[in-house]
Amino acid sequence: MTVIRIHEKDNVAVAIDKIDKGEVVRVDSFSITALDNIDQGHKIALCDIKQGENVIKYGFPIGHATTHIKTGEWIHSHNLKTNLGEISNYEYNPHLSNMDIIETSRTFRGFVREGGKVGIRNEIWIIPTVSCVNRNATLIAQIAARKFADVKNIEGIYEFTHPYGCSQLGKDHLTTQTILANLVKHPNAGGVLVLGLGCENNNIDEFKKVLGTYNPDRVKFLAAQEVEDEIQAGVELIGELVEYASHFERQACPISELVVGLKCGGSDGFSGITANPLVGSFSDKLISYGGSTILTEVPEMFGAETILMNRAINQDVFEDIVKMINNFKEYFMSYNQPIYENPSPGNKKGGITTLEEKSLGCIQKGGTSDVVDVLDYGDVVKKKGLSLLNGPGNDMVASTVLAAAGCHLILFTTGRGTPLGTAVPTIKISTNSDLYNRKSNWMDFDAGRLLSGETMEKLTLELIDYVTDIASGQKNKAEEMGFREIAIFKNGVTL
Repeated sequence: MTVIRIHEKDNVAVAIDKIDKGEVVRVDSFSITALDNIDQGHKIALCDIKQGENVIKYGFPIGHATTHIKTGEWIHSHNLKTNLGEISNYEYNPHLSNMDIIETSRTFRGFVREGGKVGIRNEIWIIPTVSCVNRNATLIAQIAARKFADVKNIEGIYEFTHPYGCSQLGKDHLTTQTILANLVKHPNAGGVLVLGLGCENNNIDEFKKVLGTYNPDRVKFLAAQEVEDEIQAGVELIGELVEYASHFERQACPISELVVGLKCGGSDGFSGITANPLVGSFSDKLISYGGSTILTEVPEMFGAETILMNRAINQDVFEDIVKMINNFKEYFMSYNQPIYENPSPGNKKGGITTLEEKSLGCIQKGGTSDVVDVLDYGDVVKKKGLSLLNGPGNDMVASTVLAAAGCHLILFTTGRGTPLGTAVPTIKISTNSDLYNRKSNWMDFDAGRLLSGETMEKLTLELIDYVTDIASGQKNKAEEMGFREIAIFKNGVTL
């Protein structure tokens, strides 16, 4: 198979392998001759497309032809332009799946916390209230990790540094506090040390107001200015947290307790053909088991948002999606930035031309399930099923807000590759087998096998098994390499 036509309405196909000029390729029941050299993942015209006529992929317009395009020509930025404009009006036309919940005996081995929450890791986290103590947090984590390395049931001691916590005001300051507070409460942490300086805006007393109630055995606080040696004091407090957290043991938990984040980054022309549909199939399967998934990256919904809007379970959810989309467009416009110039240089090199094309591939990570809720930036998941989360496309910021929303782990699809890891296990799924084999130290799962004959059903079940193993304690590649970072959306858009 040299090319693939995704939808019967499409007037383009995607090159599975590089096509040479003059090469004859077969598409469905007919053949065409390539008029250009066409790289892997890029588009070839299946018929003549007039100037101004829509180019169709995934069954939807991905832009319009800027010149007359002949059958067999390469289609990309030189002859295709977005149709997107600014703020849009929308109408709710429900198209619901009404998916049934399936009884299943599937479980994973997690940690049941006080109050009934379930975690998939039993780690000790250090959360700085301000950037001034970032290095102190790192030193405390390094020393404590060595000192308590052999304590049973403790799966690591990690710090999550960031550049904020002071010289911030209003919503911007509250956003930082909210994300940090959500991480403190995350069930993947068996114990948390909140490390402050003492004079910052986000000092410990102020942070506690946002944090709310907490278990003093699980959460400890340390202001560095108030002790003689904050490193020694920090390690001592970590010792208390280790003692508390070591009593938790893995036990069988229903798979319906899992909350999984859906993310893509470094997308290519195969993202919407392999990895994203696979993750969408996984999402539908997990939701059918009673579990939860969260889809974010709002700017990468532009051009495909109506598909998600019509899957809203009711008018209120529909209106929340409209508000989320238009508020993010207004955010770009407030900085005099075009809302549609999203595909990155790497995306374009991989075959993606317009934002519509990227978005139509991106939203496939959400499968076909109904949208049950819309979460603002900093909200925590509240309902079972598929939720949309207000957040940017930036990989680290989006991954962090998924973790802060309560995701136990993240499925991260990529066609270009990335080593990124955040506060929770971040599973990298390659869109093509070349990337999986070439960057085996980054990639966890190969969705490119869909291009060589593997079935979606088989790979979906395989991915369910793999996620279950990760949730039960198996380390993924980013964890093994120690890649754990967070990033917070400064002065970001809210609903």
